[in-house]
Amino acid sequence: MAMTDPLGDMLTRIRNGQHAKKDSVLSPASKLRANVLEVLQREGYIRGYSDDTSGKHPALRIELKYFEGEPAIKHVARVSKPGRRVYSGSKELPVVRNGLGITIVSTPRGVLSDAEARNENVGGEVLAEVF
Repeated sequence: MAMTDPLGDMLTRIRNGQHAKKDSVLSPASKLRANVLEVLQREGYIRGYSDDTSGKHPALRIELKYFEGEPAIKHVARVSKPGRRVYSGSKELPVVRNGLGITIVSTPRGVLSDAEARNENVGGEVLAEVF
């Protein structure tokens, strides 16, 4: 069966892996997924990610992060979905938890966090929110 939302699938794998206290999870590789993981790593929500070529298809191994036994990511949700895309200008980007969380935005300058998009004065598709 074809996957309709690959990014939502990766976010669910992260959510489930942290709930099960896993050290790392695997997700099929794509450029968009790698760019989103780069933002999560820059913002300190995951320890890192790497390419995993041990299987039949290329994958990304995502190293999950915990703080005092609790997951670093309390909430991760997909905002723009295949059935309903959500776009926002640089001035209207949503603020998550009064600035304690981030919004991941796909812009013409690449995948950025909401703060980076505001600094570069660009808007785009609101992919996910994380706190």
